[in-house]
Amino acid sequence: MLQQLLNDAKQEIKFGYLKKKHPFRYPVLASIEGNIPQQRTVVLRDATDGFKLVFFTDKRSPKVKQLNENPAASLLFYHPKKLLQIKVIGTMHCVEKGEEVARYWSKIQGNSAKDFSTAKAPGTPIKNPDQVDYLDEQHHFCILKLKPEAIEYLQLKRPNHIRARFSIHDDWRGEFLTP
Repeated sequence: MLQQLLNDAKQEIKFGYLKKKHPFRYPVLASIEGNIPQQRTVVLRDATDGFKLVFFTDKRSPKVKQLNENPAASLLFYHPKKLLQIKVIGTMHCVEKGEEVARYWSKIQGNSAKDFSTAKAPGTPIKNPDQVDYLDEQHHFCILKLKPEAIEYLQLKRPNHIRARFSIHDDWRGEFLTP
């Protein structure tokens, strides 16, 4: 049963990038700045063959600085209809240049490319939302890749909730936890 739960968790996460309306498309990413957790919603874009989870961001964003200083990260996925929560804990790596970045950048369409070509870095104060300046030929696109080290599965159901933890350090065998 444990192996099936892990397989189900991975399948639901894959649906997050394969199905645009799947609730796992928008997980919450937590990083650390100093001693303070920082959270934000991100968009799941892909998963590699080795199950590294892929996200896009502006390389000038605060999360990139936080993750470069401390690569420990956590993702929280929640499916409200299934009452399913999956937490993925691991290390995040930022890829700023190279063939992989070029390949993903070539798939960015239309107005989405503007998100990575603002003249000012994300989080910079401005006087008005209509006063955002964009660069013509330059972009600040990069890839964030989370390498999972642990996955926690929580299914709320009756008569018993099901909670389990899987760790790379235990060859992903897993163990049940008290919900």
